Amino acid sequence: MIMTPTFYDEMHDTAGTTRPHYAHFEAWANALPPELMARKRAEADLAFRRLGITFAVYGEEAGTERLIPFDTIPRIIPSAEWKTLRAGLKQRVKALNMFLDDIYHGQDILRAGKIPPEEVLNNAQFRPEMRGFKVPNGIYAHIAGVDVVRAGEGEFYVLEDNLRVPSGVSYMLEDRKMMMRLFPELFAHQKIAPVEHYPDLLLETLRAVAPNGVDDPTVVVMTPGAFNSAYFEHSFLAQQMGVELVEGRDLYIDHDVVYMRTTHGPKRVDVIYRRIDDDFLDPEAFRADSMLGVPGLLKAYRAGRVTLCNAIGTGVADDKSIYPYVGEMVRFYLGEEPILNNVPTWRCRERHDLKYVLDHLADLVVKEVHGAGGYGMLVGPAATKAEIEQFRQALIAHPEKYIAQPTLALSTCPTYVDSGIAPRHIDLRPFVLSGKEVSLVPGGLTRVALRDGSLVVNSSQGGGTKDTWVLENGHAEPHR
Repeated sequence: MIMTPTFYDEMHDTAGTTRPHYAHFEAWANALPPELMARKRAEADLAFRRLGITFAVYGEEAGTERLIPFDTIPRIIPSAEWKTLRAGLKQRVKALNMFLDDIYHGQDILRAGKIPPEEVLNNAQFRPEMRGFKVPNGIYAHIAGVDVVRAGEGEFYVLEDNLRVPSGVSYMLEDRKMMMRLFPELFAHQKIAPVEHYPDLLLETLRAVAPNGVDDPTVVVMTPGAFNSAYFEHSFLAQQMGVELVEGRDLYIDHDVVYMRTTHGPKRVDVIYRRIDDDFLDPEAFRADSMLGVPGLLKAYRAGRVTLCNAIGTGVADDKSIYPYVGEMVRFYLGEEPILNNVPTWRCRERHDLKYVLDHLADLVVKEVHGAGGYGMLVGPAATKAEIEQFRQALIAHPEKYIAQPTLALSTCPTYVDSGIAPRHIDLRPFVLSGKEVSLVPGGLTRVALRDGSLVVNSSQGGGTKDTWVLENGHAEPHR
């Protein structure tokens, strides 16, 4: 079903006929002179560079930054498909939050034998410091980025849950602004669901989880600093929400209350949207060598004087070794069948699974359970014999550090590349917000693997982005 050698084309069916929801766009694009589109694409690149929408790539020369390639052919989703996706995403994130609340309190799912206790309690992302602490509204993952792929007609799979510090929403917003600036006529003739209200929804979500008794909370965005790969996004979101962007050195604790240093004196901080990993948040509680955090922050948090979004310890639920159990979480906590399924996954810590993976390395994708950004993974069909052998030795030495999955037939979307327009593989990262209620803006960030045949869409691995359109009323008729 998902190892089919053919790829689902988002724009055209197997007969080459344009799918109805793309009819208006294709008719419009075919009427454009090629030189005009080339000029518009160059204009977009220049605008993104001027805005500073770049991505620092770790492991390369210091100061190396890349412009994230932006493609002017949108990914279009009909309203009926989005309705199913939205329901599945809300269901999944709700179950994940219930799982987090459970494992830091009663641990019912572990006692019921649905998940092996050692998978959770020995996980590097499990934080014993959070045991017994009630977070506001029972919400741990206030912002979740869920990576979804399509393998066929109506076949959507969740590839990954990002619950720690999910990034990319700024590119979703800037891609939409760029398309509206370059091609306003497209938006005049179609009902494309808006996304620009995301910062308002985010701020509303953050304010909704302020500590008890705080009626007008002060919210800040906490960044590791300008050298972080996602710094553009940190500053962008702070500016869009109208809140302060702070670093650890801008904050201090007094009697378990967090204060921000300002030119007008200290100001109490009630909610911190932190874009820093757990380990670096508080040198008194976690890594003593961290220069990024705030001494005493965990104590203030546990005292209920400040809310951290996302909560400390959330990472255990997006670890790839926990991912295979999310469907079981949905059944256990909600009494429902999952609307969105996982990709079939082999857990290499299991002897039978490891044997299968070692016998089929050339056909599988192997991932580190703690890996992110497309690093630390093997794409078997695209790997050399030497790379496969290297991974084989790593698996034999530390099988518990890896999972494996079939090589997905990710759907493709026509994309501008150096040779012209060609199909390229894509995924979708919608952003799910959990505050007083679970909400999300229509669509998300569509990432595209720009190298021919590549299935790796991550920006750090040379991927690009597209604007994602959710059509509000089915599909638009071709404009005449």
